Amino acid sequence: MSRRLARAGLPCLLAAALVLPAGAAAQVTRERLDNGLTVLVRENPVAPVVAVSLLVRMGTRWETPATAGLSNFVHAVMVKGTAKRGGGELAEAVAALGGKISATGEADYAEIRASALARFWRELFGLVAELALEPKLAAGEVGPERDWLLSRVQKRRDNAPARAFDEFFAALYGPHPYALPTLGGAASLARLDHAAVVAHYRAFYRPARMTLAVSGQVAAAEVLAEVRRLFGVLPRGADTPDPPLPPPANPGRRVVVEQPAQQAQILVGGVAPALGQPDHAAVKVLATVLGGGMAGRLFAELRDKRGLAYAATAYYDPVREPGALVLYLGTAPENAARAEEALRREVERIRTEPVGADELRRAKGYLLGRYTMDRRTNERQAWYLAFYDVQGVGQEFPERYRRAVEAVTAADVQRVARQVLGAPTTLVLRPR
Repeated sequence: MSRRLARAGLPCLLAAALVLPAGAAAQVTRERLDNGLTVLVRENPVAPVVAVSLLVRMGTRWETPATAGLSNFVHAVMVKGTAKRGGGELAEAVAALGGKISATGEADYAEIRASALARFWRELFGLVAELALEPKLAAGEVGPERDWLLSRVQKRRDNAPARAFDEFFAALYGPHPYALPTLGGAASLARLDHAAVVAHYRAFYRPARMTLAVSGQVAAAEVLAEVRRLFGVLPRGADTPDPPLPPPANPGRRVVVEQPAQQAQILVGGVAPALGQPDHAAVKVLATVLGGGMAGRLFAELRDKRGLAYAATAYYDPVREPGALVLYLGTAPENAARAEEALRREVERIRTEPVGADELRRAKGYLLGRYTMDRRTNERQAWYLAFYDVQGVGQEFPERYRRAVEAVTAADVQRVARQVLGAPTTLVLRPR
């Protein structure tokens, strides 16, 4: 799940019409070009589509309060046109291939995502390369895109669940850049000009920071040859190490935000392991026990049995830096105090009482089942290939993750619950 969706408090259920049947073989070829660009190709002979995910190590993680939202701002301007065609012409060109193309900035990466019918894969690659390497970044587009982004920022602030998540991450992470919203804020966006957009693009769109992943009905050898032709001409550029980041604040305090709203939002959580750390799987199981669908404790106990919430779930995003386990309730204002106390008791229960064998087995099955379903489409496969590469966990991560989840014990769940939720941060957003 992207942090953009998690901050909105919304589940990420992605679906597509063309899928790879369970058990179908798919070969992945990996190559690193001389200039540092990493290419991953997954051959799927079943579905007659091709999906491309170009991930760049560029996002909120490299921003400051003064530049918050700059990575996403760059991509909003990028899709308005290239050196060869305008934004409308670009959209028409990809639509003629039966496909789509988009560009966004996230926490740990920025992405150009595209898909089309497999027989047009060369044309699609050409459009991706054109957008990535030859964006116009016209000065005249900066102002209108800033205005559009500012309207989205205001819309998020007016939306109670979205603002609650933004305020929670700000309180939890403090000086760490994960505290910043990917869209940025009104103050930071107002300061960002055309020069900042161009400079940020040039600083990060270097081959060594880029991973291009492809999944679909294509031949790896042909794809690699085309990628070398399109991207191999890029100079390598200097490899500059990323600066160290401050640790998350994780204050373990309670914050109340008042905003006109019909519902109250309650978020409780703590800093959790990063994607590549050993306890990642144990916290994923913990999150599933608490908020995994309608059988999760929060939904079953606080929503179904006691009627204290209309929404009850848990989030734990995979990120490169320390992550966050977030327990979320949406409730009526008159129920807010009772719902918060009931949530506190559920946190205490998971910390002090071992999870039963049946509940643990159900949580693991639900978690691995959702993970498998989410990786069935070419679009998601391309993204996962690129994502695991930019996060530095390797392409064998899915199998390691499966084994790690299956090995999680009740004692592991209780141990990580005590660590992550020992002194939780609480955010309550409610009407006056």
